[in-house]
Amino acid sequence: MLRSIFPLSSLLLGVALLLLGSGLLSTLLAVRGGIEGFDSQTLGAIGAMYFVGFLAGTYLGPLMIRRVGHVRAFAFFTAAIACATLLHELFISPWLWGLLRLITGMSMVGLYTIIESWLNSHAAPEQRSRIFAVYMGVNLGSLAIAQQLLQTSDPAQHILFALAAVSICAAVMPVAATRLTQPHMDEVQSIGLKVLYERAPVACAAALLSGFSQGAFWGLGPVWADISQLGTSGIAWFMTLTIIGGALFQWPIGQLTNHLDRGHVISVVALGAAVLAGALLLAEGHKLQLVLLAGFIYGGLAFTVYPLAVARMMDRLDKREIISGCGSLLLLHGIGATIGPLIAGSLMHHFGPQALPGWFITVQLSLAATAWAFSVRAPADLGHQRPLTPMVRTTPGVMEMLEIPLEAENPGR
Repeated sequence: MLRSIFPLSSLLLGVALLLLGSGLLSTLLAVRGGIEGFDSQTLGAIGAMYFVGFLAGTYLGPLMIRRVGHVRAFAFFTAAIACATLLHELFISPWLWGLLRLITGMSMVGLYTIIESWLNSHAAPEQRSRIFAVYMGVNLGSLAIAQQLLQTSDPAQHILFALAAVSICAAVMPVAATRLTQPHMDEVQSIGLKVLYERAPVACAAALLSGFSQGAFWGLGPVWADISQLGTSGIAWFMTLTIIGGALFQWPIGQLTNHLDRGHVISVVALGAAVLAGALLLAEGHKLQLVLLAGFIYGGLAFTVYPLAVARMMDRLDKREIISGCGSLLLLHGIGATIGPLIAGSLMHHFGPQALPGWFITVQLSLAATAWAFSVRAPADLGHQRPLTPMVRTTPGVMEMLEIPLEAENPGR
């Protein structure tokens, strides 16, 4: 295992440093925006711009990579994020912050594309699933640790912005120093949304609605924690434990869903997430430990919905269609993640911080009902279900790291 990971360690270190900086920046902006007097509606719009950029980057990023190569494109995108990070501190303007988040989202998906194409090209076929697991662990672990950096200084000062920029800049060094040859990038065409919906409606609904909730969580979770007076330490621990829950729960739920109809599992998981969002609502204003516990379990359930959607899609498509299908699923998730913080931020602006858990409850109950209704219409076919792999939302190219058996083909609903 170590022999297969060591040659790729420079890429994984680059990912870790990148996500330490960008993960800190995401939470820091929500907290600093509150200090500067930005209301929830404005902060929701700023958060949504990141996902607009992420969607645009899935089309524009590969063009840059093909034009200048992987190393130069990595340096370009990293420099763009580092500059954007520092400009947030220099110019306190919601309009400029929105533009900078757009640039950051576009650059981040370009960086994901570079790293994942490199990992795909240099990972031996028999080692790809293990490398995929390590890569996902680095993603989630770095994001969780990044939240703790919020406690290292006062969010009202410049130090945390500088720390985020330094970490992002440092990500260039191990990648630029790698001796791995640059891979060739293939074109990835997305399967039409209409076709994907006809074949895997549960996956489409889960991807879109999980985007509604996850986009609102990333953009407004720290805002909710701040307004709820958890303090800087409480905000950091709330975000960290929610992310850790999202990482830990994927494995046992994945093992369970490998033996049950996935549509029904998605419905039950979403229902559980709605219950825990209700617990967040009730825990507000009570002991910090109750809020953190509710956040941990909510994250464990809510973060699992998108991997379940991907697994459901894989069950319903041929092997040759999976990467393109993942592109369309990512598009739906990104659309949801753009809309989610806009609606949730507006609700928080008019009804207060309790509107965010209320939004989670509404979205998760809608998903539970939709997934159950679609699953009743579609007969279970447990024999063709592929194992669920824990993951976070990155790019369609990451699916190439998964070993997908040719015989597991089952077009249908």
